[in-house]
Amino acid sequence: MPSNSAPQITWPDTKKFAFTIFDDTDYATLTNVPEVYAFLGDLGFRTTKSVWPIRGAGTPICGGDTCENRVYLQWVLQLKSAGFEIGYHLATYHTSLRADTIKGLDRFRELFGQDPSAMANHSACRENLYWGSARLTGLNRTAYNVLTGFRYSKKFRGHIEGDELFWGDLCRDRIRYVRNFVYPEINTLKACPIMPYHDPNRPYVKEWFASSEGPTLESFLTCLSESNQDRLESEGGACIMYTHLASGFYVDGKLNARFRELMTRLSRKGGWFVPVSTLLDYIVQERGAHTITAAERSQLERRWLRHKLFRGRS
Repeated sequence: MPSNSAPQITWPDTKKFAFTIFDDTDYATLTNVPEVYAFLGDLGFRTTKSVWPIRGAGTPICGGDTCENRVYLQWVLQLKSAGFEIGYHLATYHTSLRADTIKGLDRFRELFGQDPSAMANHSACRENLYWGSARLTGLNRTAYNVLTGFRYSKKFRGHIEGDELFWGDLCRDRIRYVRNFVYPEINTLKACPIMPYHDPNRPYVKEWFASSEGPTLESFLTCLSESNQDRLESEGGACIMYTHLASGFYVDGKLNARFRELMTRLSRKGGWFVPVSTLLDYIVQERGAHTITAAERSQLERRWLRHKLFRGRS
């Protein structure tokens, strides 16, 4: 079951475990992330850096460069050439109508030679797919709505056919992996052993994946502590860290010392350090595709709700 067991997977090249990062591009500019990626690359990590393909005309939910900044784009293309994956974080930094979503996806394909393989919804963008209460089912959805005062019961519209924000058909046809639940467990594959999985109740996403909780520098460092690293290695697991590498990892011309220490230690452990889609493709290759059952879905949802409730009270 998702809460207490994990599949045993033999990693390539006798590697002991797998580790990667899906970096949401919020706040990322040429002043705060290139040094982080240079450091990761030098250590042998190859991770997934998401982008916004187009510059929005409205007020950003949060700022950061888009691929319309030519210098930034050239740096992103260099990352891709070096083996990093370029992921998708919606069309831009605020809510986009369907026409702009199409523009963003087409621009991504033009710039990077292919559609995005992996994506994550962005913050409060209203075209988010199966977001807010739509992430949950039945009593779990009811509990979420009560706990959030019904603020997110109808806010997110990307999966609602006929809505001006609808783009579910585009996601289904052009993107393979979408991030959903995030857990405090370092071993993402232990928290969600069925990932990647298809959910028939949410047909506009081909396959979902989970992540480990690390959106801020503090939470990233907590999740990647020495004891957690050792546990990930001993369990032979896989971590897909959710984070924002533009948020405090590199400040005033310096990498955070603790981040440098922990990532250097992790790099010496004999892990398989590949981008998100490469990792998920390998899991599917090893054990086949999975369609989630109602019982599995309910357990993942309840575990996520408990985590969100505890984090909120903390």
